[in-house]
Amino acid sequence: WNLYDYIISLSVTEQTAMLGVCDGVTFGQLCSGNPTNRIRGSDKWGVGHHGARRTGHTHNGVDIVCQDGATVYAPFDLTIERRARPYTDPKKAAINNGILARGQGVCFKLFYVAPVKVSGSVAAGQRLGVLLPMQQVYPGITSHLHLELCDQSDPTPYL
Repeated sequence: WNLYDYIISLSVTEQTAMLGVCDGVTFGQLCSGNPTNRIRGSDKWGVGHHGARRTGHTHNGVDIVCQDGATVYAPFDLTIERRARPYTDPKKAAINNGILARGQGVCFKLFYVAPVKVSGSVAAGQRLGVLLPMQQVYPGITSHLHLELCDQSDPTPYL
């Protein structure tokens, strides 16, 4: 196999994600205490990688390890477009918050964060908010920030 054959074998979504990497787009640190944006491994609630199986669906993002109450940062200069909520279930209200943002040509959502604002510009490294109390809703889970690209492709290459 050469590189050309490998790229051709990928899905369009995977090729698009690779183009983003080739364009040099990289997410900076998202959460205090996790400078490398480490992805959640396996725990009693599942695993944090893109494509992991969930009850009735597939995981469309990645889970970045982050402690409850930790500071969430802008990974690069971005514009917050609106609030984004992952759930309709009122039992998950304690963590049902987040944002939809764009920057560096990438549209993405961050879930389980209480944002300091829900619209406007934010500079790289500035505080976006704090991680909500995941342990209240999912006791024993590895607390995390959910990162999802708007097109639901795999964000891992951007990390």
